[in-house]
Amino acid sequence: MKPTQLEIQCSMQILKPVHKVFEAIVNPEQMTNYFISKSSGKMEEGKKLIWNFPEIKADVPVKVDKVIKDEYISYYWENGESTQLVEMSLKPYKDGTTIVTVTEKSMENNETGIKWLKGNTEGWANFLACLKAWMEYGVHLRKGAFDYRFDKK
Repeated sequence: MKPTQLEIQCSMQILKPVHKVFEAIVNPEQMTNYFISKSSGKMEEGKKLIWNFPEIKADVPVKVDKVIKDEYISYYWENGESTQLVEMSLKPYKDGTTIVTVTEKSMENNETGIKWLKGNTEGWANFLACLKAWMEYGVHLRKGAFDYRFDKK
């Protein structure tokens, strides 16, 4: 039986303690080193923020839903004509490392939903890889990664 709703889930181990990873996710000064290019504020429960990304020229409205320090962050963001829930769970793992799981919900299982699933799954895998590179090695992987999308042909 084909599911009617599509959902994205990606996980990765970050070799840093939970409190450092949590702060890197909620603090825009750190987020600009691996995810966004600008934010109107810190991720705090109930806040409405605007994010900018290096690869798209648009304001992305974000409504922070729930924040549990060092454990969980959820927010809603707009994806074209719909709004999706993003959940980030942080779990301590061996030797003081952290497992980060990102879940984005949901879209209908149709052509639009499949396009969203493909693009945003790629995006969340990129988010986790960039977070890992920044946290563990101080490398900003997104810098210059998407400049080609703005070149006029």
